[in-house]
Amino acid sequence: MCNILLKSLNNALPCFILTNTLFYIDNGSTLRTIDFMTTIKSSVVLSTALFFISLNLVMFLAMWSKPSFRETSRYLLFGQMLLSDSIHLGFTTLLYSCSMANITFIKVLCSMIVLVSGTTFRISPLTLAVMCLERYVAICFPLRHVDIATPRRTSMAIAVVWFLGSVNYVIDIIFLAATDAHFLTKTIYCTQERLFLAKWQFDVFQVFNGVFLVAVGITVIGTYTGIMMAARSIKAKKASTTVLLHLAQLGLCLSSFLFSSIERALSTISSALFIHLRYLNFFLLVLVPRCLSPLIYGLRDEGVRPLFLCYLRCGRWRIKPGTRH
Repeated sequence: MCNILLKSLNNALPCFILTNTLFYIDNGSTLRTIDFMTTIKSSVVLSTALFFISLNLVMFLAMWSKPSFRETSRYLLFGQMLLSDSIHLGFTTLLYSCSMANITFIKVLCSMIVLVSGTTFRISPLTLAVMCLERYVAICFPLRHVDIATPRRTSMAIAVVWFLGSVNYVIDIIFLAATDAHFLTKTIYCTQERLFLAKWQFDVFQVFNGVFLVAVGITVIGTYTGIMMAARSIKAKKASTTVLLHLAQLGLCLSSFLFSSIERALSTISSALFIHLRYLNFFLLVLVPRCLSPLIYGLRDEGVRPLFLCYLRCGRWRIKPGTRH
């Protein structure tokens, strides 16, 4: 795919694909001067990412301070989504900034960064699917919910999510380390596609993304339908609203898949248009969705919201327990 894109961009080298995110820098023979606007754009990206990472961490610490949250399945899942989204924001912003500054990495270090960024990219939608299943069990099997959604089983589900999210990247790194003699010494522009040595790696990567997208979408829609059919109580209606919110969160998480397609379209129309809109494309489709997704859920939850606002204001007054649903 990089070869096709390079033909459509004059003197654009190389292309960057950062866990479904595509970037370009100028020809490597001459270092590009970072102008004032580039500095402003990079500053906006960095400050936005750091601001929302801080909010996520404050929310996570607020939840972790309450023992009942640490023993509740839905909050354990939400807490791990806060962490994974914060890590993904940090590493994606790092790669974006390095691409703007023409910074190269040793291949082994690049592979580790891509492993973390790519794994956390997939973890959020997978976690949303598990959260929907937890709400489905709570409404459709209320008598068994306590036995099914235990902290131990939730921790096991989180471990499975991390395994599924990382297995593809781990296989790529093992293959790369075994077949590339310069794995520990060569410096490259850090992009996942530059770590592909064989066509099957890219094919497997695409298959994993497609399977995860379909599986998570079916899970979210299926649990929503099941909850709506199972009961008409107020609790069931709240749960169905929560699942719909997870569907909206899923849409925000998966908006990054549109990024590379829009990049390709812009590059074929005009290289100048591509350069001017690349920042806006990244900001709206990669950065903002990952920032808003956990924050929307946390502020809506009646148990998390007052505790989070208390920690945000550094207050010490007593927080009344929120209503769970």
